[in-house]
Amino acid sequence: MKEQLENIRKIATNEIECSENLQVLNDIRIKYLGKKGELTSVLRGMGALSAEERPIIGSVVNEIRDELENFISNKEKSFKDKELEERLLKEKIDVTEPSKKTSIGSIHPISKAINDVKEVFIGLGYQIADGPEIEYTKYNFDRLNISHDHPARDLKDSFYIIENILLRTETSSVQARVIEKETPPIKVIIPGTVYRADSVDATHSPVFHQIEGLVVDKGITMADLKGTLETFAKSYLGEDTKIRLRPHYFPFTEPSAEVDVSCFVCKGKGCRVCKNEGWIEILGGGMVHPNVLKAGGIDPEIYSGFAFAFGAERITMAKYGVNDLRLFYENDVRFLKQF
Repeated sequence: MKEQLENIRKIATNEIECSENLQVLNDIRIKYLGKKGELTSVLRGMGALSAEERPIIGSVVNEIRDELENFISNKEKSFKDKELEERLLKEKIDVTEPSKKTSIGSIHPISKAINDVKEVFIGLGYQIADGPEIEYTKYNFDRLNISHDHPARDLKDSFYIIENILLRTETSSVQARVIEKETPPIKVIIPGTVYRADSVDATHSPVFHQIEGLVVDKGITMADLKGTLETFAKSYLGEDTKIRLRPHYFPFTEPSAEVDVSCFVCKGKGCRVCKNEGWIEILGGGMVHPNVLKAGGIDPEIYSGFAFAFGAERITMAKYGVNDLRLFYENDVRFLKQF
């Protein structure tokens, strides 16, 4: 039996040495050291040995087992080291090579316009105000002097959630909240998203962004509104920009006006951007209606104010000569990266 064990040692050692990969090595492990392996078979036959021979043969079997296990373990490590080395060579990266060109995102033109407008008015001493986009009709209509028969209250013109709650149709709802909570002097700018039941076309969208301005104090006049809007137009559209006010009607201001700016492309001469008129309408405003001040608890005999509002999309279109509102929301990178 001793000769048999030595023969197993010699053959197994040779097979381990000649193994070519981990799979072959594992097969050798099972062949000699597994439950049905050759060394296990020798141990099972030890019952036929005398009491004196058993410990001798058992010692030899254990010695060969330990030797083969160590040999297999070393061989396995050499295979893994070689595999790692080949993998590292294969996956080696030349860090000196130029990297692939990556695309870097930028701020959306509408967000950029809102940020630019904020900067202008913060420079004029305004604060930023905010309010809910889901609004009560009390603030969206009643506090703004909008009568119950006004078209904006109609179900087909506004997005109602329940009878007295809707998606705000304008940021003026925040104006009503500010007048209610703040004590004059008030000087705020209110940017935000608004919702109206409009069909999507080149100049309309059911979701758009509006920027509202509100000033309330003693002695505020229409001249203050004109001077503020003129300063804004020159800061945002260029120093040579002119403005003009045309009489209009809004329920929440009296007197009211629509405001045009001279076309920044043709400088007032007439072109396709301004439809050959030389002017581009950008906003509406006026003196805060006394009823709006009263509704918020401010005495119109002591205080007066002005308010104005414009669409962020509209001023962005005016500034860059974009003729279709939908371009801002089609996610075409070729268009957006121009800004």
